[in-house]
Amino acid sequence: MSVFLVKRLITLAATLAGTSLVVFLVLEILPGNAAQILMGPDASPEAVQALAARLGLDQPATGRYLHWLAGLFTGDLGTSYAYSSPVSELIAERLTLTVPLAVLAMALTTVIALAAGVYAASRHNKAGDLGVMALSQAGIAIPNFWFAILLILVFSVHLRWFSAVGFPGWEEGVWPALQSLLLPAVSLAVVQSAILARITRSAVLDVLREDFVRTARAKGLSRRATLWGHVLRNAMIPVITVMGLQFAELLAGTIVVETVFNLPGLGRLIFQSIANRDLVVVRNCVMLLAAMVVIVNFVVDVLYAAIDPRVKAATL
Repeated sequence: MSVFLVKRLITLAATLAGTSLVVFLVLEILPGNAAQILMGPDASPEAVQALAARLGLDQPATGRYLHWLAGLFTGDLGTSYAYSSPVSELIAERLTLTVPLAVLAMALTTVIALAAGVYAASRHNKAGDLGVMALSQAGIAIPNFWFAILLILVFSVHLRWFSAVGFPGWEEGVWPALQSLLLPAVSLAVVQSAILARITRSAVLDVLREDFVRTARAKGLSRRATLWGHVLRNAMIPVITVMGLQFAELLAGTIVVETVFNLPGLGRLIFQSIANRDLVVVRNCVMLLAAMVVIVNFVVDVLYAAIDPRVKAATL
């Protein structure tokens, strides 16, 4: 297992290094001058040049990239052009909203998808199966932002069960904070749970056709015990693969949902920083999201090996 982990850790480090280079280069080739945008269109060229020098924008790209990499290791992510605050503090503050939102959405996705997928597979080609497939098809077709607006109209404007916008902060209590995150999490989870339910259904149906399932039933094991005790475990490998990818999509999806619900999270910070041409914030936020995706995939690989030893043996 140690050799497997070492190989995966080397791959993880190489992927993060390559990602940092891609993120830096992509933002470098974007049009526009950050100093000019911050100073405004009426600023003199001398003032724009002085601000660019103060921000270090006049330095060669190689030097700025190496300086940024060194900052990533030391925790010094620089200072925001627009907020005049350390980027690390801005990101840490926004993560207290975005991470719980993504985790809550992933939890809803997992519960709904596994229950619906196993239910549909257990009633293959019957009314329950067709109903789940129809609902999942509708869920995949619904855009996140449209469903978010629909939730606001129904549960906030009409029923007044939840706050329409804003986040009270965790200092006001866990329940008020979760209440403000529930509708955004549902809007994020609806599409992902629809996709994962279909994947779960297909995986469970494949395992149900295996000989060991027939043997278990022939020995008198109930259908429910067979499903939850034997079938689901063997069907989890493709499901976990999709779940890892979906968590990354949920983190990226917060950009739209946080904007719709006016939530001060990481997604909204990226959106505002792009508008302000605050590249130092954008660069670090994108790198953080990319690192989260890579680390989630690393965890998925480790879970593969834990669930199915054949995966570990094939990579040694």
